Amino acid sequence: MSSEAAIEYEVAQGRAKAFYPRFERKDELQHQTHYCPGCGHGIVHKMLARAIDELGIQDRTILVGPVGCSVFTYYYFEVGNVQAAHGRAPAVATAMKRSRPQSVVVAYQGDGDLSAIGSAEILHTANRGENITVIFVNNAIYSMTGGQAAPTTLLGQKSTTTPDGRSAATEGYPLHMSELLATLEAPVYIERVALGDNKQIAQAGKAIRRAVQNQVRGLGFSLIEVLSPCPTIWKMSAVDAQRWVREVMEKTFPLGVLRDRTKDAAPKALPPAAPALEEIPRILGVAEQDLPAGNAHAMEPGRDVDLEVRIAGFGGQGVLLLGEVLAEAGLDAGLEVSWLPSYGPEMRSGTSNCHVRLSSRPIDSPLVAAPGILVAMNEPSLRKFDHSVRAGGWVIYNGEAFPEDCVRQDLHVLAAPFTQLADELGDARASNMIMLGALLEIAGALPGASVDAALRRLVKNSRWVELDLRALERGRALLKHSFPEVIG
Repeated sequence: MSSEAAIEYEVAQGRAKAFYPRFERKDELQHQTHYCPGCGHGIVHKMLARAIDELGIQDRTILVGPVGCSVFTYYYFEVGNVQAAHGRAPAVATAMKRSRPQSVVVAYQGDGDLSAIGSAEILHTANRGENITVIFVNNAIYSMTGGQAAPTTLLGQKSTTTPDGRSAATEGYPLHMSELLATLEAPVYIERVALGDNKQIAQAGKAIRRAVQNQVRGLGFSLIEVLSPCPTIWKMSAVDAQRWVREVMEKTFPLGVLRDRTKDAAPKALPPAAPALEEIPRILGVAEQDLPAGNAHAMEPGRDVDLEVRIAGFGGQGVLLLGEVLAEAGLDAGLEVSWLPSYGPEMRSGTSNCHVRLSSRPIDSPLVAAPGILVAMNEPSLRKFDHSVRAGGWVIYNGEAFPEDCVRQDLHVLAAPFTQLADELGDARASNMIMLGALLEIAGALPGASVDAALRRLVKNSRWVELDLRALERGRALLKHSFPEVIG
Protein backbone atom coordinates (compact mmCIF):
# COMPACT_ATOMS: atom_id res chain seq x y z
CA MET A 1 0.00 0.00 0.00
CA SER A 2 1.39 3.43 -0.94
CA SER A 3 1.87 6.12 1.68
CA GLU A 4 -0.84 8.17 -0.07
CA ALA A 5 -3.34 5.36 0.47
CA ALA A 6 -2.42 4.72 4.10
CA ILE A 7 -5.33 5.00 6.52
CA GLU A 8 -4.92 6.46 9.99
CA TYR A 9 -6.76 4.69 12.78
CA GLU A 10 -7.80 6.09 16.14
CA VAL A 11 -8.27 3.61 18.97
CA ALA A 12 -11.71 4.17 20.49
CA GLN A 13 -11.52 1.37 23.07
CA GLY A 14 -8.48 -0.24 24.63
CA ARG A 15 -7.00 -1.58 27.80
CA ALA A 16 -7.17 0.97 30.58
CA LYS A 17 -3.84 2.37 31.72
CA ALA A 18 -4.81 1.48 35.30
CA PHE A 19 -4.50 -2.21 34.30
CA TYR A 20 -1.19 -4.03 34.03
CA PRO A 21 -0.05 -4.67 30.44
CA ARG A 22 -0.20 -8.41 31.19
CA PHE A 23 -2.29 -10.37 33.68
CA GLU A 24 0.05 -12.87 35.32
CA ARG A 25 -2.63 -14.72 37.30
CA LYS A 26 -2.44 -17.47 34.68
CA ASP A 27 0.81 -18.14 32.86
CA GLU A 28 -0.86 -19.36 29.70
CA LEU A 29 -3.54 -16.63 29.46
CA GLN A 30 -1.84 -13.37 30.34
CA HIS A 31 -4.27 -11.36 28.22
CA GLN A 32 -7.29 -12.66 30.18
CA THR A 33 -8.62 -12.42 33.72
CA HIS A 34 -9.38 -15.55 35.74
CA TYR A 35 -13.10 -14.83 36.01
CA CYS A 36 -15.77 -17.20 34.70
CA PRO A 37 -17.47 -16.33 31.39
CA GLY A 38 -20.36 -13.98 32.11
CA CYS A 39 -19.08 -12.97 35.57
CA GLY A 40 -19.74 -9.35 36.49
CA HIS A 41 -16.40 -8.77 38.21
CA GLY A 42 -14.52 -8.29 34.97
CA ILE A 43 -17.04 -5.65 33.85
CA VAL A 44 -16.81 -3.80 37.17
CA HIS A 45 -13.02 -3.96 37.02
CA LYS A 46 -13.09 -2.29 33.61
CA MET A 47 -15.43 0.45 34.84
CA LEU A 48 -13.27 1.21 37.84
CA ALA A 49 -10.06 1.20 35.78
CA ARG A 50 -11.66 3.57 33.25
CA ALA A 51 -12.74 5.94 36.03
CA ILE A 52 -9.20 5.95 37.43
CA ASP A 53 -7.83 6.79 33.96
CA GLU A 54 -10.36 9.53 33.25
CA LEU A 55 -9.79 11.20 36.62
CA GLY A 56 -5.99 10.97 36.27
CA ILE A 57 -5.48 9.43 39.71
CA GLN A 58 -3.62 6.19 38.99
CA ASP A 59 -0.47 7.30 40.80
CA ARG A 60 -2.37 7.97 44.06
CA THR A 61 -5.04 5.25 44.01
CA ILE A 62 -4.99 2.49 46.62
CA LEU A 63 -7.25 -0.51 46.03
CA VAL A 64 -8.17 -2.58 49.07
CA GLY A 65 -8.80 -6.12 47.84
CA PRO A 66 -11.29 -8.50 49.44
CA VAL A 67 -11.65 -12.14 50.28
CA GLY A 68 -13.87 -13.64 47.59
CA CYS A 69 -13.93 -14.07 43.84
CA SER A 70 -12.05 -10.82 43.26
CA VAL A 71 -9.34 -11.68 45.76
CA PHE A 72 -6.72 -11.35 43.00
CA THR A 73 -7.38 -7.70 42.13
CA TYR A 74 -3.67 -7.02 42.64
CA TYR A 75 -2.93 -9.05 39.51
CA TYR A 76 -4.94 -6.61 37.39
CA PHE A 77 -4.80 -3.06 38.76
CA GLU A 78 -1.48 -1.24 38.47
CA VAL A 79 -2.17 0.92 41.51
CA GLY A 80 -1.37 0.65 45.20
CA ASN A 81 -2.82 -2.67 46.39
CA VAL A 82 -3.55 -3.81 49.94
CA GLN A 83 -5.08 -7.19 50.80
CA ALA A 84 -7.58 -7.15 53.67
CA ALA A 85 -8.84 -9.95 55.88
CA HIS A 86 -12.38 -11.21 55.21
CA GLY A 87 -14.84 -8.31 55.57
CA ARG A 88 -12.26 -5.86 56.89
CA ALA A 89 -11.73 -3.79 53.72
CA PRO A 90 -13.55 -0.67 55.08
CA ALA A 91 -11.43 -0.70 58.24
CA VAL A 92 -8.22 -1.10 56.23
CA ALA A 93 -9.37 1.57 53.76
CA THR A 94 -10.00 3.92 56.67
CA ALA A 95 -6.44 3.43 57.90
CA MET A 96 -5.04 3.97 54.40
CA LYS A 97 -7.02 7.17 53.87
CA ARG A 98 -6.24 8.63 57.27
CA SER A 99 -2.54 7.89 57.01
CA ARG A 100 -2.35 9.06 53.37
CA PRO A 101 -5.15 11.66 53.05
CA GLN A 102 -4.10 12.72 49.53
CA SER A 103 -4.63 9.19 48.21
CA VAL A 104 -7.79 7.86 46.59
CA VAL A 105 -8.83 4.68 48.42
CA VAL A 106 -11.30 2.17 46.98
CA ALA A 107 -12.63 -0.79 48.97
CA TYR A 108 -13.80 -3.51 46.57
CA GLN A 109 -16.09 -6.13 48.17
CA GLY A 110 -18.56 -8.89 47.41
CA ASP A 111 -21.86 -9.46 49.21
CA GLY A 112 -20.59 -12.29 51.41
CA ASP A 113 -17.58 -10.16 52.32
CA LEU A 114 -19.40 -6.88 52.98
CA SER A 115 -22.86 -7.84 54.22
CA ALA A 116 -21.92 -10.87 56.35
CA ILE A 117 -18.60 -10.95 58.19
CA GLY A 118 -17.91 -7.31 57.27
CA SER A 119 -21.29 -5.84 58.23
CA ALA A 120 -19.95 -4.08 61.33
CA GLU A 121 -16.99 -2.58 59.45
CA ILE A 122 -19.09 -1.12 56.62
CA LEU A 123 -21.75 0.18 59.02
CA HIS A 124 -19.34 2.11 61.22
CA THR A 125 -17.19 3.30 58.31
CA ALA A 126 -20.28 4.75 56.62
CA ASN A 127 -21.53 6.21 59.89
CA ARG A 128 -18.24 8.08 60.32
CA GLY A 129 -18.48 9.35 56.77
CA GLU A 130 -14.96 8.26 55.88
CA ASN A 131 -13.82 9.84 52.62
CA ILE A 132 -13.48 6.55 50.74
CA THR A 133 -15.25 4.80 47.88
CA VAL A 134 -16.79 1.35 48.27
CA ILE A 135 -17.69 -0.90 45.32
CA PHE A 136 -20.15 -3.55 46.53
CA VAL A 137 -20.64 -6.41 44.04
CA ASN A 138 -23.84 -8.26 44.96
CA ASN A 139 -24.54 -11.59 43.24
CA ALA A 140 -26.69 -12.88 46.13
CA ILE A 141 -24.50 -15.90 46.89
CA TYR A 142 -21.11 -17.01 48.22
CA SER A 143 -19.47 -17.78 44.89
CA MET A 144 -15.83 -18.57 45.62
CA THR A 145 -16.56 -21.07 48.40
CA GLY A 146 -19.11 -23.12 46.52
CA GLY A 147 -22.48 -21.41 46.54
CA GLN A 148 -23.60 -21.06 50.16
CA ALA A 149 -26.41 -18.67 51.06
CA ALA A 150 -25.35 -15.09 51.74
CA PRO A 151 -27.21 -12.36 53.64
CA THR A 152 -28.35 -11.09 50.23
CA THR A 153 -29.65 -14.44 48.93
CA LEU A 154 -33.25 -14.03 47.73
CA LEU A 155 -36.26 -15.67 49.33
CA GLY A 156 -36.77 -19.01 47.64
CA GLN A 157 -33.29 -18.97 46.08
CA LYS A 158 -31.54 -22.32 46.32
CA SER A 159 -27.97 -22.65 47.51
CA THR A 160 -25.79 -25.36 48.99
CA THR A 161 -26.94 -24.32 52.46
CA THR A 162 -30.57 -23.67 51.46
CA PRO A 163 -31.26 -26.58 49.07
CA ASP A 164 -35.03 -26.01 49.33
CA GLY A 165 -34.70 -22.26 48.90
CA ARG A 166 -34.15 -19.48 51.40
CA SER A 167 -36.90 -19.26 53.99
CA ALA A 168 -37.73 -16.11 55.96
CA ALA A 169 -38.68 -18.29 58.91
CA THR A 170 -35.26 -19.97 59.20
CA GLU A 171 -32.74 -17.79 57.31
CA GLY A 172 -34.43 -14.39 57.63
CA TYR A 173 -34.99 -11.86 54.88
CA PRO A 174 -32.43 -10.64 52.33
CA LEU A 175 -30.36 -7.85 53.81
CA HIS A 176 -30.72 -4.50 52.00
CA MET A 177 -27.32 -3.00 52.74
CA SER A 178 -27.70 0.13 50.60
CA GLU A 179 -31.03 1.00 52.19
CA LEU A 180 -29.59 0.33 55.63
CA LEU A 181 -26.57 2.58 55.07
CA ALA A 182 -28.76 5.28 53.50
CA THR A 183 -30.51 5.77 56.86
CA LEU A 184 -27.25 7.08 58.33
CA GLU A 185 -26.51 10.79 58.36
CA ALA A 186 -22.92 10.77 57.14
CA PRO A 187 -22.88 9.02 53.70
CA VAL A 188 -22.80 11.39 50.72
CA TYR A 189 -23.73 9.13 47.82
CA ILE A 190 -25.24 5.64 47.65
CA GLU A 191 -26.62 4.11 44.46
CA ARG A 192 -27.64 0.63 43.38
CA VAL A 193 -26.95 -0.29 39.75
CA ALA A 194 -26.99 -3.54 37.79
CA LEU A 195 -25.28 -5.41 34.95
CA GLY A 196 -28.46 -6.86 33.42
CA ASP A 197 -28.04 -5.34 29.96
CA ASN A 198 -25.97 -2.75 28.09
CA LYS A 199 -28.08 0.19 29.26
CA GLN A 200 -27.66 -0.85 32.88
CA ILE A 201 -23.93 -1.38 32.39
CA ALA A 202 -23.57 2.15 31.00
CA GLN A 203 -25.36 3.59 34.05
CA ALA A 204 -23.21 1.49 36.38
CA GLY A 205 -20.07 2.94 34.79
CA LYS A 206 -21.31 6.48 35.37
CA ALA A 207 -22.17 5.73 39.00
CA ILE A 208 -18.77 4.20 39.74
CA ARG A 209 -16.98 7.17 38.18
CA ARG A 210 -19.08 9.56 40.22
CA ALA A 211 -18.40 7.68 43.45
CA VAL A 212 -14.65 7.88 42.84
CA GLN A 213 -14.88 11.54 41.82
CA ASN A 214 -16.71 12.34 45.06
CA GLN A 215 -13.64 11.17 46.94
CA VAL A 216 -11.31 13.17 44.71
CA ARG A 217 -13.41 16.21 45.61
CA GLY A 218 -13.17 15.28 49.28
CA LEU A 219 -16.93 15.01 49.80
CA GLY A 220 -17.03 11.89 51.97
CA PHE A 221 -18.36 8.32 51.92
CA SER A 222 -19.74 6.89 48.64
CA LEU A 223 -20.95 3.34 47.95
CA ILE A 224 -22.08 1.74 44.70
CA GLU A 225 -23.92 -1.57 44.94
CA VAL A 226 -23.72 -3.54 41.69
CA LEU A 227 -26.19 -6.37 41.04
CA SER A 228 -23.98 -8.84 39.21
CA PRO A 229 -24.60 -12.13 37.37
CA CYS A 230 -22.87 -15.32 38.53
CA PRO A 231 -23.59 -17.90 35.78
CA THR A 232 -21.36 -20.66 37.20
CA ILE A 233 -22.82 -20.82 40.71
CA TRP A 234 -26.35 -19.98 39.57
CA LYS A 235 -25.98 -22.78 36.99
CA MET A 236 -27.21 -20.61 34.13
CA SER A 237 -25.91 -19.46 30.79
CA ALA A 238 -24.42 -15.96 30.70
CA VAL A 239 -27.48 -14.64 28.86
CA ASP A 240 -29.91 -16.22 31.31
CA ALA A 241 -27.90 -14.90 34.25
CA GLN A 242 -28.16 -11.35 32.94
CA ARG A 243 -31.90 -11.82 32.45
CA TRP A 244 -32.19 -13.11 36.03
CA VAL A 245 -30.53 -9.92 37.28
CA ARG A 246 -33.11 -7.80 35.42
CA GLU A 247 -36.21 -9.84 36.01
CA VAL A 248 -35.64 -11.37 39.45
CA MET A 249 -32.93 -9.64 41.48
CA GLU A 250 -34.27 -6.15 40.81
CA LYS A 251 -37.60 -7.04 42.41
CA THR A 252 -35.83 -7.58 45.73
CA PHE A 253 -33.12 -4.94 45.21
CA PRO A 254 -34.65 -2.02 43.23
CA LEU A 255 -32.19 0.11 41.29
CA GLY A 256 -31.71 3.80 41.92
CA VAL A 257 -30.05 6.49 43.98
CA LEU A 258 -30.71 6.00 47.68
CA ARG A 259 -28.66 8.93 48.97
CA ASP A 260 -27.23 11.94 47.17
CA ARG A 261 -25.91 14.91 49.11
CA THR A 262 -23.15 15.77 46.65
CA LYS A 263 -24.63 19.20 45.80
CA ASP A 264 -24.73 20.29 49.43
CA ALA A 265 -21.67 18.48 50.78
CA ALA A 266 -18.62 20.57 51.48
CA PRO A 267 -15.15 19.07 51.07
CA LYS A 268 -14.03 17.38 54.26
CA ALA A 269 -11.15 19.08 56.01
CA LEU A 270 -7.90 17.16 56.02
CA PRO A 271 -7.10 15.60 59.39
CA PRO A 272 -4.67 17.53 61.58
CA ALA A 273 -1.03 16.55 61.42
CA ALA A 274 0.06 13.83 63.81
CA PRO A 275 1.54 15.15 67.05
CA ALA A 276 5.28 15.16 67.52
CA LEU A 277 6.60 12.00 69.15
CA GLU A 278 7.74 13.85 72.25
CA GLU A 279 4.20 15.22 72.73
CA ILE A 280 2.52 11.82 72.97
CA PRO A 281 3.29 11.19 76.68
CA ARG A 282 1.74 14.56 77.57
CA ILE A 283 -1.35 13.84 75.46
CA LEU A 284 -1.76 10.41 77.06
CA GLY A 285 -1.13 11.76 80.53
CA VAL A 286 1.86 9.47 81.09
CA ALA A 287 4.35 10.60 83.71
CA GLU A 288 7.97 10.75 82.61
CA GLN A 289 9.10 8.27 85.26
CA ASP A 290 6.65 5.68 83.88
CA LEU A 291 8.17 5.74 80.40
CA PRO A 292 10.54 2.99 79.22
CA ALA A 293 14.18 3.87 78.96
CA GLY A 294 13.93 4.26 75.18
CA ASN A 295 17.38 4.08 73.60
CA ALA A 296 19.19 4.16 76.91
CA HIS A 297 21.37 1.22 75.83
CA ALA A 298 21.38 1.76 72.08
CA MET A 299 23.29 -0.54 69.77
CA GLU A 300 26.58 0.66 68.42
CA PRO A 301 26.20 2.61 65.13
CA GLY A 302 26.33 0.52 61.97
CA ARG A 303 25.42 -2.76 63.70
CA ASP A 304 23.19 -4.79 61.37
CA VAL A 305 20.55 -6.83 63.20
CA ASP A 306 17.92 -9.08 61.64
CA LEU A 307 16.58 -11.56 64.19
CA GLU A 308 13.46 -13.67 63.56
CA VAL A 309 12.32 -15.89 66.44
CA ARG A 310 9.40 -18.25 66.99
CA ILE A 311 8.61 -19.24 70.60
CA ALA A 312 6.09 -22.01 71.28
CA GLY A 313 4.76 -24.09 74.15
CA PHE A 314 1.78 -24.60 76.44
CA GLY A 315 -0.06 -21.77 78.15
CA GLY A 316 1.52 -21.17 81.55
CA GLN A 317 5.08 -21.94 80.44
CA GLY A 318 5.93 -18.27 80.01
CA VAL A 319 5.97 -18.32 76.21
CA LEU A 320 4.55 -14.82 75.77
CA LEU A 321 6.64 -13.31 78.55
CA LEU A 322 9.80 -14.68 76.96
CA GLY A 323 8.83 -12.95 73.72
CA GLU A 324 7.89 -9.74 75.53
CA VAL A 325 11.25 -9.50 77.30
CA LEU A 326 13.04 -10.05 74.01
CA ALA A 327 10.93 -7.40 72.26
CA GLU A 328 11.23 -4.87 75.10
CA ALA A 329 14.99 -5.33 75.16
CA GLY A 330 15.04 -4.65 71.43
CA LEU A 331 13.12 -1.42 71.95
CA ASP A 332 15.49 -0.40 74.71
CA ALA A 333 18.39 -0.95 72.33
CA GLY A 334 16.81 1.25 69.67
CA LEU A 335 15.88 -1.52 67.24
CA GLU A 336 12.78 -1.92 65.12
CA VAL A 337 10.59 -4.48 66.90
CA SER A 338 7.46 -6.58 66.39
CA TRP A 339 5.85 -9.04 68.82
CA LEU A 340 2.86 -11.05 67.66
CA PRO A 341 1.22 -13.47 70.12
CA SER A 342 -1.01 -16.41 69.20
CA TYR A 343 -2.78 -18.56 71.74
CA GLY A 344 -5.79 -20.81 72.19
CA PRO A 345 -8.89 -20.12 74.29
CA GLU A 346 -7.48 -21.65 77.45
CA MET A 347 -5.45 -19.43 79.74
CA ARG A 348 -3.39 -22.43 80.83
CA SER A 349 -2.59 -25.73 79.13
CA GLY A 350 -3.72 -24.42 75.74
CA THR A 351 -1.27 -24.01 72.90
CA SER A 352 0.61 -20.74 72.77
CA ASN A 353 3.26 -19.23 70.54
CA CYS A 354 4.57 -15.86 69.49
CA HIS A 355 6.56 -14.28 66.69
CA VAL A 356 9.34 -11.82 67.56
CA ARG A 357 11.35 -9.76 65.09
CA LEU A 358 14.23 -7.42 65.90
CA SER A 359 15.86 -5.46 63.11
CA SER A 360 18.02 -2.44 62.46
CA ARG A 361 15.79 -1.77 59.43
CA PRO A 362 12.00 -1.24 59.14
CA ILE A 363 10.03 -4.49 59.57
CA ASP A 364 7.68 -5.36 56.72
CA SER A 365 5.59 -8.00 58.53
CA PRO A 366 5.29 -9.25 62.13
CA LEU A 367 4.90 -12.83 60.92
CA VAL A 368 7.87 -15.15 61.27
CA ALA A 369 7.38 -17.85 58.66
CA ALA A 370 10.99 -19.10 58.60
CA PRO A 371 12.57 -18.38 61.99
CA GLY A 372 16.30 -18.25 62.50
CA ILE A 373 15.72 -19.44 66.07
CA LEU A 374 12.93 -21.69 67.36
CA VAL A 375 12.34 -21.97 71.08
CA ALA A 376 10.23 -25.12 71.62
CA MET A 377 9.14 -25.55 75.21
CA ASN A 378 7.54 -28.95 74.66
CA GLU A 379 7.58 -31.75 72.09
CA PRO A 380 4.25 -30.93 70.36
CA SER A 381 5.52 -27.41 69.67
CA LEU A 382 8.80 -28.78 68.37
CA ARG A 383 7.04 -31.11 65.95
CA LYS A 384 4.72 -28.35 64.80
CA PHE A 385 7.38 -25.77 63.97
CA ASP A 386 10.81 -27.38 63.56
CA HIS A 387 10.35 -27.92 59.82
CA SER A 388 9.94 -24.16 59.34
CA VAL A 389 13.35 -23.19 60.76
CA ARG A 390 15.61 -21.91 58.04
CA ALA A 391 18.76 -23.83 57.12
CA GLY A 392 21.63 -22.91 59.42
CA GLY A 393 19.21 -21.86 62.15
CA TRP A 394 18.86 -22.92 65.77
CA VAL A 395 16.39 -24.94 67.81
CA ILE A 396 16.35 -24.61 71.60
CA TYR A 397 14.33 -27.54 72.92
CA ASN A 398 13.09 -28.24 76.43
CA GLY A 399 13.73 -31.97 76.57
CA GLU A 400 16.27 -34.52 77.72
CA ALA A 401 17.10 -35.43 74.14
CA PHE A 402 16.09 -34.25 70.69
CA PRO A 403 13.63 -36.68 68.98
CA GLU A 404 15.50 -38.69 66.37
CA ASP A 405 12.79 -38.26 63.74
CA CYS A 406 13.07 -34.45 64.08
CA VAL A 407 16.84 -34.33 63.50
CA ARG A 408 17.96 -32.11 60.62
CA GLN A 409 21.59 -31.95 59.53
CA ASP A 410 21.27 -28.27 58.58
CA LEU A 411 20.35 -27.02 62.08
CA HIS A 412 22.09 -26.34 65.37
CA VAL A 413 20.19 -27.93 68.26
CA LEU A 414 20.39 -27.25 71.99
CA ALA A 415 18.27 -29.82 73.85
CA ALA A 416 18.29 -29.72 77.64
CA PRO A 417 15.88 -30.33 80.57
CA PHE A 418 15.30 -26.62 81.09
CA THR A 419 12.42 -27.18 83.52
CA GLN A 420 14.69 -29.28 85.75
CA LEU A 421 17.49 -26.73 85.51
CA ALA A 422 15.10 -23.99 86.58
CA ASP A 423 13.86 -26.09 89.48
CA GLU A 424 17.46 -26.41 90.65
CA LEU A 425 17.73 -22.60 90.61
CA GLY A 426 14.68 -22.24 92.82
CA ASP A 427 11.52 -22.43 90.67
CA ALA A 428 10.65 -24.53 87.62
CA ARG A 429 8.71 -21.58 86.17
CA ALA A 430 11.99 -19.83 85.37
CA SER A 431 12.72 -22.32 82.57
CA ASN A 432 11.64 -19.76 79.99
CA MET A 433 14.35 -17.35 81.18
CA ILE A 434 17.05 -20.03 80.97
CA MET A 435 15.97 -20.63 77.36
CA LEU A 436 15.98 -16.89 76.74
CA GLY A 437 19.54 -16.69 78.08
CA ALA A 438 20.65 -19.34 75.56
CA LEU A 439 18.80 -17.47 72.80
CA LEU A 440 20.49 -14.17 73.67
CA GLU A 441 23.89 -15.83 73.58
CA ILE A 442 23.14 -17.28 70.15
CA ALA A 443 21.85 -13.99 68.76
CA GLY A 444 24.53 -11.80 70.29
CA ALA A 445 22.37 -8.88 69.24
CA LEU A 446 21.36 -7.12 72.47
CA PRO A 447 23.30 -5.31 75.18
CA GLY A 448 22.94 -6.99 78.56
CA ALA A 449 21.79 -3.69 80.04
CA SER A 450 18.81 -3.63 77.63
CA VAL A 451 17.75 -7.12 78.68
CA ASP A 452 18.10 -6.21 82.35
CA ALA A 453 16.04 -3.03 81.91
CA ALA A 454 13.32 -4.86 79.96
CA LEU A 455 13.06 -7.58 82.58
CA ARG A 456 12.73 -5.07 85.41
CA ARG A 457 9.95 -3.22 83.56
CA LEU A 458 7.94 -6.37 82.89
CA VAL A 459 8.50 -8.28 86.12
CA LYS A 460 7.50 -6.19 89.14
CA ASN A 461 8.33 -8.69 91.89
CA SER A 462 11.95 -8.15 92.93
CA ARG A 463 12.34 -11.79 94.04
CA TRP A 464 11.36 -12.98 90.59
CA VAL A 465 13.65 -10.45 88.92
CA GLU A 466 16.65 -11.79 90.78
CA LEU A 467 15.69 -15.40 89.98
CA ASP A 468 15.17 -14.53 86.30
CA LEU A 469 18.53 -12.80 86.08
CA ARG A 470 20.23 -15.92 87.46
CA ALA A 471 18.24 -18.01 84.97
CA LEU A 472 19.45 -15.84 82.07
CA GLU A 473 23.05 -16.36 83.13
CA ARG A 474 22.44 -20.11 83.47
CA GLY A 475 21.16 -20.22 79.91
CA ARG A 476 24.09 -18.22 78.56
CA ALA A 477 26.55 -20.50 80.34
CA LEU A 478 24.80 -23.64 79.06
CA LEU A 479 25.03 -22.46 75.48
CA LYS A 480 28.72 -21.54 75.80
CA HIS A 481 29.50 -24.92 77.36
CA SER A 482 27.51 -26.87 74.75
CA PHE A 483 28.78 -24.98 71.69
CA PRO A 484 32.22 -23.56 72.45
CA GLU A 485 33.19 -23.86 68.80
CA VAL A 486 30.20 -21.79 67.65
CA ILE A 487 30.01 -19.17 70.36
CA GLY A 488 33.29 -17.38 70.65
